[in-house]
Amino acid sequence: MSLRDWFWIVLLGAIWGCSFVFNAILIREIGPLWVTSLRVSIGALGCWVVMLALKKSVPRDPKLWLQLGGLGIIAYAIPFALFPLAQAHLASGIAAIINALTPMVTALISHAWVGGEKATPTKFAGVAIGFVGAAILVSPALAGGGSSQLWAIAACLGATLCYAISLNITRSYKHVEPTAFASIALTGAAIVAVPIAFFSEGVPVMTRPETFGAALAIGLLSTAFTFQIMYRILPRVGATNFATTTFIAPISALIIGVTVLGESILPIQILGMFVIFFGLLFIDGRIRHIWSRRAATP
Repeated sequence: MSLRDWFWIVLLGAIWGCSFVFNAILIREIGPLWVTSLRVSIGALGCWVVMLALKKSVPRDPKLWLQLGGLGIIAYAIPFALFPLAQAHLASGIAAIINALTPMVTALISHAWVGGEKATPTKFAGVAIGFVGAAILVSPALAGGGSSQLWAIAACLGATLCYAISLNITRSYKHVEPTAFASIALTGAAIVAVPIAFFSEGVPVMTRPETFGAALAIGLLSTAFTFQIMYRILPRVGATNFATTTFIAPISALIIGVTVLGESILPIQILGMFVIFFGLLFIDGRIRHIWSRRAATP
């Protein structure tokens, strides 16, 4: 990839890592359902502003709106709620590390998906290594009888499953303009998420300046802005190279969570992170590529 592409990859990974910190700030005052509602609503507004600014045409097919709106619920509304829900019991960095399992879960779902990409033995090895890393992350909770932490980790894994399913569905909509895709999907997510948040958690009360700042940041920066960049560079760099953002997000989440929020990370959890990253190297084929080059060297 060019230096420009690497710049965007690193920036997106860092911003998505910050979203876990924004979640941690938001759940201090509002419930997880309002966190996801604010994120998808503000994100949708931001995407529609971009649509107007770029003078993109709005799809008129009602069936497409329903399909993309439903996809937005799976891809955004549900996982965006599961992560803040889990972060009531987990540090931001740990949630971000579990999110790094997304490529591994995606590999399994794609293998079983009709018309999906079949996993190679190397990818299956990467999946196995990744879940070993996840087991290492869970070990402190198991040792201490932390049922709430186990539940939170399961919620994060559920979010990665939503991402994996939505990524496979998204392949069917390559013909839809990226800005329109993000705008309609986020709008569908907001239409469902906001009423549920009202009925479940009541009217949100935000009094701290940092709560308002985190809501704007996670909606405009971590959602609207990143989606515009993601959908534009993904066709150019490819899915494998783009997946390297999952290496970067946990690092930024760990650093900011520890330094700004005062969260603590155990050494064994750092070990789990590195095991997951090693599994990612198998998933994206880098390990096999390195071995092939060494074998070919006389």
